Amino acid sequence: MKQLLILLSLSFVFASCSTQQQADLIVINSNTYTVNEQFEKAAAFAIKDGKFIAIGTSEEIQEKYKSKNIIDAKNQTIVPGLIDAHCHFYGMGMQQQKVDVSGTKSYDEVLEKLVAFQKEKNSTFITGRGWDQNDWEEKEFPTKEKLDKLFPTIPVAITRVDGHALLVNQAALNLSEITKDTKISGGEIILKDGELTGILIDAAMDFIKIPNSSKEETIKGLLDAQKISFSYGLTTVDDAGINRKTIELIDSLQQVGSLKMRIYAMISGDNQKEIDYYINNGIVKTDRLNVRSFKVYGDGALGSRGAAMRKPYSDRENHFGALIYSPERYQEIAKQIAASDFQMNTHAIGDSANTWLLKTYKQVLRNEKNRRWRIEHAQIIAPNDFELFNNILPSVQPTHATSDMYWAKDRIGETRMKGAYAFKDLLNKYGKIALGTDFPVEQVNPFLTFYAATIRKDLSNYPENGFQMENALSREETLKGMTIWAAYSNFEEGEKGSIEVGKFADFVILNQDIMKVEGNKIPNTKAVSTFLNGEKVY
Repeated sequence: MKQLLILLSLSFVFASCSTQQQADLIVINSNTYTVNEQFEKAAAFAIKDGKFIAIGTSEEIQEKYKSKNIIDAKNQTIVPGLIDAHCHFYGMGMQQQKVDVSGTKSYDEVLEKLVAFQKEKNSTFITGRGWDQNDWEEKEFPTKEKLDKLFPTIPVAITRVDGHALLVNQAALNLSEITKDTKISGGEIILKDGELTGILIDAAMDFIKIPNSSKEETIKGLLDAQKISFSYGLTTVDDAGINRKTIELIDSLQQVGSLKMRIYAMISGDNQKEIDYYINNGIVKTDRLNVRSFKVYGDGALGSRGAAMRKPYSDRENHFGALIYSPERYQEIAKQIAASDFQMNTHAIGDSANTWLLKTYKQVLRNEKNRRWRIEHAQIIAPNDFELFNNILPSVQPTHATSDMYWAKDRIGETRMKGAYAFKDLLNKYGKIALGTDFPVEQVNPFLTFYAATIRKDLSNYPENGFQMENALSREETLKGMTIWAAYSNFEEGEKGSIEVGKFADFVILNQDIMKVEGNKIPNTKAVSTFLNGEKVY
């Protein structure tokens, strides 16, 4: 009898094993935030053919599935693959090939970095990015005199951190045939005492003839950007404003498997030929590339006083900033896109730019549902304009708030600050909000996004009670904004943004529970491992 029971037991075990389904990867004993509709947690999941096939307890998954690859997460926190809803992936990659002057604390430090870079690279045209005069003791724009002395014959053009101002030397001005009498619209050539300072704002920057990068440099830049992004848990990036040539190179690299990053490519709306091409040829969609939107610039940046304001800047008399194009041009672009299946995503910082773009959107969309047109940044909103976001999706970058909070009030005054960086108010109007970083304007690190959105302080714990905390987001809202809501903003919520059966197996293992750790410890969060399609990419 005893032997019979043993045989029956063994038969049951063997039968159970034989009915187990094969998985490519199983993860057990985790603290997983699925970010599904109920925001449920799970302990385990199974993956096959690059997609989640089951989510549940460790016991349930191990009973039903078997795999040669099993990860015991040992209660580490797992979240869906992070999505940066607004960044400059290609631009950040190309920046790795140029001089980096971000984080500099003075103009002299910028010059020192330029000299060191040139000594190493011996470039025929020095380019770079990252300076911010607001971080210097002297907060005025730099001028080109010192550049001219250091580089009398080598052209130099270095972009401000926000990408809306350019510092150049006389050699670059001469090469581009720019004089104090050059006329431009949609930007500004800044003069002092009637002479060129070397500072160009917004559309004026396009006059500088910077040599194109080689294909080899471009490929290296994209792969460098991928490596950096994976290290922070990013599995999808929304590249805000790239041209057809770059998009087609990205597609070719993805097809051969060297570029694995999922990219939501916003086509630059600066070129009418490219708008016509994509609208005539239609949406491009693969598992890793989605081309269905146009990025248009509404105005400049607040830091360079290029944001278009309803009333003059508080710290510059009779200066309003400016729209990049005429109001009629925005209507033309919006009407053409509205007649297609494409999405329009417009950069709007100042309250005047936001007013105009929101009204233009409303006019051409005629209350069509589910177009998901986006206002990128939505930084300063007039009180009456919040209501216009009922059908327009806000896409914001929380670290802009904590970067700008030191000087923004000086720029626009206390009254307008009430509608600035108002993430919670925007969320309440639309019901969702997409979160990004705008890197390399800000750091790539998405955990700083999480910190800025929820705690609204800098890394030195300033201000003590947080910056305009009435507009802080909850941790759940923030994680959704970096995953499922960001996916929604890309029309991709059915394939990514949460850990659910049938979706791409994109997930990140974290070194701490970002949903529960003390607020001041959020910036210490790191990606232990990043998985895309169930494949470990970091």
